Amino acid sequence: MQDFCWKPASWIPFRDTEALERVRSLSGKQLEDHPNKNFHVQICKNPGLFKFAHLFSKIQESDREDKPFVAIMGNPAPTVYEPLADLINYMGVSCRNFYPFTMDEWADEDGNIAPVTYKAGFSYSFLKYFISRIDKKLRPPEDQVFYPTNENIDDYSKLIAEKGGGGADVIYSGPGWAGHIAFIDPCPELIPDYREGGEYLIESLDDPYFQQPAQVLTIHPLTIVQNSLHGVFGQSGDLANVPPKAATIGPLDVVNAKERIESHGLTTGGGFSSWQRMTSRLITHGPVTPYMPGSVLQLMETTVLLSETIAAPIECMETVGY
Repeated sequence: MQDFCWKPASWIPFRDTEALERVRSLSGKQLEDHPNKNFHVQICKNPGLFKFAHLFSKIQESDREDKPFVAIMGNPAPTVYEPLADLINYMGVSCRNFYPFTMDEWADEDGNIAPVTYKAGFSYSFLKYFISRIDKKLRPPEDQVFYPTNENIDDYSKLIAEKGGGGADVIYSGPGWAGHIAFIDPCPELIPDYREGGEYLIESLDDPYFQQPAQVLTIHPLTIVQNSLHGVFGQSGDLANVPPKAATIGPLDVVNAKERIESHGLTTGGGFSSWQRMTSRLITHGPVTPYMPGSVLQLMETTVLLSETIAAPIECMETVGY
C-alpha cells in the first residue's frame, strides 16, 4: 500500500486510478497479450521502419495491379516520407493509383484551417517532404492528394469513403499524449455531456461515437503541451505558439478503414523520456473510452507496433531529472 495517496488532477482526461495502476505495471511481452485476438500488439525495434515498408509495398502493389490505394496518413513524418519518396524514385514506382488523405491540420480559434503555406502545418510538411520529393512523372496527380481545408472539411469523410469504396484501405496512426488518433481528442465536440475526468465506456462498434465524421474541434490542453515539444514549434515548451483547434478525421473514418496500423515509438528528442509510454498502455490495455480515444482500436482488427523503449518498465528513476 502506498504511503501517500491522492486523486489525479481534475483536468486529466482519464483518471480511473485502479485502471491506471493496472496498466502502469505492464511491460515487455506482457503488453503483447490481449483478449481480442484481432487486436495485435507487437514489440519491435523500429515501428517507423515497418510503416515505411508497408506503405511502399502497398503503393507498389497499386501500381503493379492497377488498383486504387487509399491511405489515411499521419503527419509530420519527414524521416519516413523522405526516404519513401527516394525509394519510389529509385524503383520507378508510379503513384498513379495512390490516393493519400492526411489525417489532420491546425486551425485557429475561429475554426479556420491553416493553409498549406503554414510551415508548422501538416499539409505543408506532407507536400514538401513527400509529394514534392517524388519525381513528377511518378507522383500522384494533384487531384488525388487530399488534406483538410476550409472548403472540404465538411465532406472530408465522404471523400475518403468515395475514393476508398466505403473507407480507406489503411489508416496509419500514432497516439497523442491525450490518447488521440489524428486529433480525435477527448473533447466536448465528440463526447456528449463532456466533463473533465468523466466516464463513458464503449462496448461495441454500434456506439454513436463511431458515427462522427471529420470536423474542426477544440484540442485538449495535453495536445498543446505535447506539440510544444515538437520540432516545428521549437521543442521549447512554447505553449502559446501552438494553435488551439484542429481539423481531423472522425471516429467514422477509423472504424470504416479496412486496415489499421498504429505505431507507438516517439520519445522526446530521441532519448528515453516519452509521453507515449503510459498513453500506450492505456490505449492497448485500458478501458475502451473516448476519454482515451485510441483505446477504441481494441474493438477493431488492428496492428499496434510498440518500440522496445515504449515497452520498457515504468519505474521511479530517483536519480534522473528531466
